[in-house]
Amino acid sequence: MDANKDYSYNPNEIEKKWQVKWEADQLYRAVIDESRPKHYALTMLPYPSGDLHIGHWYAMTPSDARARFKRMQGYNVMFPMGFDAFGLPAEGAAIKNNIHPKKWTYANIARMEEQMRSMGAMFDWKREIISSDPEYYRWTQWFFIQLYKRGLAYRKKATVDWCPKDNTTLAREQVKGEDRVCDRCGTPVIKKELEQWFFKATDYANELLHFDGIDWPEYIETSQTNWIGRSEGASVIFKTEAGDPIEIFTTRPDTLWGATFMVLSPEHPLAEKIASAEQAQAVRAYKAEAAKQTDIQREAKDKEKTGVFSGGYAINPVNGERIPIWIADYVLMSYGTGAIMAVPAHDERDFEFARKYGLKIIPVIQPEGVELNGDTMTEAYPHEGAMINSSQFNGTPATNDKGMANPAIKAVIEYLEKKGIGKRDVNYRYRDWLISRQRFWGAPIPMVYCETHGWNPVPDDQLPVLLPDDIDEWKPTGESPLKFHPTWKNAICPIGGEPAIRETDTMDTFMCSSWYHLRYLSPHDDKAPFDDAEYNYWMPVDTYTGGSEHATMHLLYFRFFHKALRDMGITEGNEPVMQLRNQGMVLAEDNSKMSKSKGNVVAPDILVDQYGADTVRAYLMFFARWQQGAAWNSHGIEGTARWLRRVWTLFTDPIAAPTASDETRKVLRRKVHQTLKRVTHDFENFEFNTIISSLMELLNEMYKAREAGAAGTPEWDEAREIYVKMLAPVAPHIAEELWTEHFGKPYSVHQQAWAVVDESAAKEDSVEIPLQINGKVRGHIQVAADASEDEIRAAALANESVQSHLGGKAPKKIIVVKGKLVSFVI
Repeated sequence: MDANKDYSYNPNEIEKKWQVKWEADQLYRAVIDESRPKHYALTMLPYPSGDLHIGHWYAMTPSDARARFKRMQGYNVMFPMGFDAFGLPAEGAAIKNNIHPKKWTYANIARMEEQMRSMGAMFDWKREIISSDPEYYRWTQWFFIQLYKRGLAYRKKATVDWCPKDNTTLAREQVKGEDRVCDRCGTPVIKKELEQWFFKATDYANELLHFDGIDWPEYIETSQTNWIGRSEGASVIFKTEAGDPIEIFTTRPDTLWGATFMVLSPEHPLAEKIASAEQAQAVRAYKAEAAKQTDIQREAKDKEKTGVFSGGYAINPVNGERIPIWIADYVLMSYGTGAIMAVPAHDERDFEFARKYGLKIIPVIQPEGVELNGDTMTEAYPHEGAMINSSQFNGTPATNDKGMANPAIKAVIEYLEKKGIGKRDVNYRYRDWLISRQRFWGAPIPMVYCETHGWNPVPDDQLPVLLPDDIDEWKPTGESPLKFHPTWKNAICPIGGEPAIRETDTMDTFMCSSWYHLRYLSPHDDKAPFDDAEYNYWMPVDTYTGGSEHATMHLLYFRFFHKALRDMGITEGNEPVMQLRNQGMVLAEDNSKMSKSKGNVVAPDILVDQYGADTVRAYLMFFARWQQGAAWNSHGIEGTARWLRRVWTLFTDPIAAPTASDETRKVLRRKVHQTLKRVTHDFENFEFNTIISSLMELLNEMYKAREAGAAGTPEWDEAREIYVKMLAPVAPHIAEELWTEHFGKPYSVHQQAWAVVDESAAKEDSVEIPLQINGKVRGHIQVAADASEDEIRAAALANESVQSHLGGKAPKKIIVVKGKLVSFVI
């Protein structure tokens, strides 16, 4: 070492130095290399809000550490980054400041790129994508057209969820909670009828329920399964007295004989047609009143059930009974068929309605030992029993099993199909993906309309349909500024050349993020959305990290999109991602959610300036279990900073001549390889907090070993090399400085192979075994790690505590669990 050189730890100087060199050397550039196994590590791309917050760091830096670890294991790792740049916040800023959203967005991106580079992450910036770049959204539009040509994109008039604050439509997944509020701004959602574009995501509902061959968290799989909401049952056709069919879906066709009335949604197309002359006015008035209410109000659990008799009747197809048809707002046209058969004896909602309006209640499932009476029942009975009042099916057992596993349901479905009045069917809660947005800052929907030829896609050679830069004024009108642009919407029909009008809606930004992983493969390709050779090498994504809040939105759309493209021959395989892992949330110190309005957001830039990026990275991996998150502790980071300073000191201080005993050297090597084994396991399993704690523990052992004269021995040299390799994914800058500048090892530490565990070195010489007597621990013995059962038994019997409790008597039983426990029964 140079005696005149300052070797004090200066993280800011070290980190800037290596970031510049890594970038200049393109150290993290990922290119196809058939000689090495690939690993495509993907982390969710951020929205360019203007500043990276601590949540971004919490998601990205542990993901970066995992990617670095995989690289050191010998994988050719691609770890790209980009920006999900379209969306409402930019348009909100445009309205507030009368500034084009493009200007606001790209200024934010420039700022956030700079902040991301300060992380020291191994992002391959040559693969950066920005979803609002025309070279990106050209292909977003191209994908829309492919879906349209495949019959998976269609337009219809629909009642949509509408956020009155943001003045835009919302997909069902963007409406949150029982109060049905906008997931972005918390405003109660209202209903509005508009012509909208949809993707036929329901064509893939059943396939989306299967997660074969992928490693995703159980919570995500359960959330998606519940969201899709598959129900087995039967579709049954009732008919009005005039012969109009009314289709219903029921999960309990075995209760058909108990259907004593029908209920239609006020929006049902037959609602007015079936109304008698006497009831027509009442039905119209009820419909008008229902139209004033939101779904929130109509579906509220504590809302009193209301309805109006239509004056019309339907015929129950299984028994020919004439049953009244009611109109009620608790039935929604947007769910199922907008019509239900009401079985008040066995459905609580129908029971309440029947009691209020004096409608007949007929039990058709009788519990064992109890006789139900429709006149005296105080609540519905939805459980198992035997069928009654059901003609030839009386006595058939009705269990709690679903679908055809229920003997009663199976028997009735077979009867319905034989008679041609119904069929076995599956219903889904899942709905088609509404992608139209009445906003400017999004990818324009590449469709044009002319009176002669209707809607047609823009020809490929005219893509992208560019957003205009010359918008004079930004107002929250509820319609896209594109609609009011003097020339933008004017187009030529691609079929006949007639004057046509462009679609002025833009696409849901989830469309952009459904395929961004593919554009990383070749971000500047102007011939295709991605290069086939890149796809064949890198796909599928091996590990995807991000927030679990995307379970039923992005992560579901993402899977649908891949499957649809697969069926067009554009992608391959059933899934886009093999392994998914979700991080938790960093909360404020008082356990509340961080927000700018509360002033409790932690700014990572300030922490980096104060402690350095390596310390911030390490603390984020240490302070909480990554999958769970925790409340921020502003004092805890000091301990992590102290640990890295101690690492620096240990490996940069001058060392004396080695004097350690053989035992000291052996113990050091054992501790190193035991730690290496744990850290390797924990990197594989995203257990970042225990990686840091293991490194902290090993550092203490190494200080002890140095005090015992181990520094300078071959065991010490091995220990420090393995330590810095384990440290490198977590704290890449200090690891590089120690490895290259202080150890004089070949540049770069991040291109070194991960150390291999020496199992023989990691093995303990002896183990401590607890001794139980009648279930209580009464002592411990130390035995050789490879001691036989007989040797362990002999040592246990010789123990003073055991001898005392035995009192000279032989035990009734001795159980030896090798290496774990000796249990005596006396």
